Amino acid sequence: MGALGESIQRPRMSDTSKSILIVDEDTQRANRLSDVLRFIEYEPQVLDWADFLADTTNDDHLAAFVADRAGVMDVLQSKASESGYSGFVLLMDEEDLAHQTTPLEDCLLARVKHSIKYAELTNLMHRAEVAARNRGPGEAHSAHLFRSLVGNGRAIRHVRKLVEQVAATDATVLITGESGTGKEIAARNIHYYSARRDRPFVPINCGAIPGDLLESELFGHEKGAFTGAISSRQGRFELAEGGSIFLDEIGDMPLPMQVKLLRVIQERCFERVGSNRSIGSDVRIIAATHRDLEEIIESGKFREDLYYRLNVFPIHMPTLRDRLDDLHLLINELITRLEHGKVGSVRLTPAAVMALCHYRWPGNVRELANVIERMAILNPFGVVDVKDLPEKLIPEHTGVNASEPQLGPAAAVMPDPEAFSEPRLPREGIDLKEHLQRIEVTLIQQALDEADGVVAHAANRLGMRRTTLVEKMRKYNIHRQDAS
Repeated sequence: MGALGESIQRPRMSDTSKSILIVDEDTQRANRLSDVLRFIEYEPQVLDWADFLADTTNDDHLAAFVADRAGVMDVLQSKASESGYSGFVLLMDEEDLAHQTTPLEDCLLARVKHSIKYAELTNLMHRAEVAARNRGPGEAHSAHLFRSLVGNGRAIRHVRKLVEQVAATDATVLITGESGTGKEIAARNIHYYSARRDRPFVPINCGAIPGDLLESELFGHEKGAFTGAISSRQGRFELAEGGSIFLDEIGDMPLPMQVKLLRVIQERCFERVGSNRSIGSDVRIIAATHRDLEEIIESGKFREDLYYRLNVFPIHMPTLRDRLDDLHLLINELITRLEHGKVGSVRLTPAAVMALCHYRWPGNVRELANVIERMAILNPFGVVDVKDLPEKLIPEHTGVNASEPQLGPAAAVMPDPEAFSEPRLPREGIDLKEHLQRIEVTLIQQALDEADGVVAHAANRLGMRRTTLVEKMRKYNIHRQDAS
């Protein structure tokens, strides 16, 4: 393990190209997007379609925003094979995007509407940087690393900053946080942004392996070292040579193994089980736990000297209930992953997203990912409303008031439904007239109910004249006593 502060050969995240290409015949629209990108410190370049087709310079762009048009995907797929181009973002009209149900093509980072909102744009650009950094020449786009580190909240932005800072060193890292918060994702990012990126990343769950087998798993064994050792075997430290080892649930490691791990950290060498030959170790150690190590140190179940060796650079992963303002971005990211993996796709209504904000998420991002995948299987390329969610996620079954978020400070910042979801056309089609009438009847009934049956007040709630509302009530046979 190299010294703290040792220089690395790869550029840091902040060195990633900031050049963005915008391809749109509508100059005014392209300039609006250009101004926003320039405001968030990117360097946009606007081209028309003809110049884009004629461009053979293969200049390196972090991403290219291309307006939708006939034959655009054929061109983008062809351009994607040229090494100078990174991810493409397809700019679409709101109506066309609402009817888009096919999975993302391999060359696309995302499909977005021309009037993309600021929060969605900053999140998209972060994903573009991650994809660019985790792709070598000719490799496919990879947006999986930061899938649970997406967000604009202070806590998750702090985590991303710490990952960036420590990746450039060989310091030992201790990642803490509840199960499902993305501790392994953070560890993988630390490895991939370091000089060890081209060497192995080897994970091992210290709590899932019996104590008498853990030493052999970590350090390997020689033939005949114990019953069943019919041949010599490398351990995880040997497999990770030159790279990083991720010791998950380090708090569950037995005390005898803690002593041996401490020696590896101090002396950078170990012996296989059944051997007295020392093997040098150039491995970066990243540990993680959901336990309070200081508490179990007091109970005598964890060595204090090992804790201080591991806790050189601590990173704490926030819970999902503490970052509910990022929930809609996480849902978008998880759906994008399903589309990239050809697993399927799904959309959630704003009401469904609001309902998810009232759940406590004990399983954190991992539980959210499971819910989204389940919804995609049950409603392939469909729209999920509150009634379609698992029963325990529906507010009336959680014992909370659906109109008031109750999960701490982050819940006070509710996601903007318009920034998350537009109406989606079901795969089997829809009777549009009947659907719109049903929506109109429902809203009128709700307005009457909230106005205690007073038509004038209900009309104000709906932004229409009283006489117009009376005509609609007569048309749909709605009576004030029904609302009462």
